[in-house]
Amino acid sequence: MKSESLKGSLFVALGACCYGMLGSFVKMAYRDGFTTAEVVLSQFGLGLSGLFVLTLFSKQQATQEQRQPSSKSKIRLIIAGTSLGLTSFFYYMAVKLVPVSVAIVLLMQTVWMSVVLEMLVRRQLSDGRKIIAVLLVLCGTILATQLLKQSGTISWVGLGWGLLSALSYTATMYSSNHVGLQSPPLTRSFYMILGGFIIIVLIFHASINTSFSWRILLSWGILISLFGTILPPLLFTRGMPLTGMGLGAIIATLEIPVAVVTAYWLLHETTVLSQWVGIVLILAAVVLMNLKTLIHK
Repeated sequence: MKSESLKGSLFVALGACCYGMLGSFVKMAYRDGFTTAEVVLSQFGLGLSGLFVLTLFSKQQATQEQRQPSSKSKIRLIIAGTSLGLTSFFYYMAVKLVPVSVAIVLLMQTVWMSVVLEMLVRRQLSDGRKIIAVLLVLCGTILATQLLKQSGTISWVGLGWGLLSALSYTATMYSSNHVGLQSPPLTRSFYMILGGFIIIVLIFHASINTSFSWRILLSWGILISLFGTILPPLLFTRGMPLTGMGLGAIIATLEIPVAVVTAYWLLHETTVLSQWVGIVLILAAVVLMNLKTLIHK
């Protein structure tokens, strides 16, 4: 059992690392002259194609509990997947305007947004432990983004895009845990990515016929789709059942330090001590939120 949990932890950690490096890859694509439209269209287009091929050649057998989705379930998965496409769009817009280390912290505001969503759905207040975790996240965000020190220079538009990405990511997390659960993981990923691809095409359809550079498909598009669309869903769906949601959620926060370190090495972005203190507070909040689950595991 411990070896299975260790294996699952490795899968989740690798998935988090993939997501963590994604922001730096996108920023480097921007530096090479590619636009947000080209980045997200290539990511979801290539990612969808890759998942389609994997679905065709996969030998996974649907168990009695995991059946191929009905037409109604497929539509629900596609609709749920639109939030996945919007998350990438909003996050990449934020990455364009603020440092990657700030954008990833803004994306992780989904920690407290998920608590608020849970209260709205259940129509009851969360326990004190989660309220404290929310306060830790907010304090950590102020430190990690250096909001008080850079209030005159930081891009408020970039902050807005970052918060929108967190809001959309919260919707993705909720739908991932509530929609089409009886379908095989690879099938669910395919239809959700299809939904993301559809919404991205609707947003950027004009760019396809005018200024779209197909050159990105053979350069950054492959890397971004691999690390942002293909590998993470496969790694998470393989690892989460072995670790459980509590431990898995904690390990997934590796995305934040990986994003900051990758931005330092590839983009030469600098961070100060107060930013790392803020990141530690956010990580501590995630641990606190999942502590009860871990204790009772």
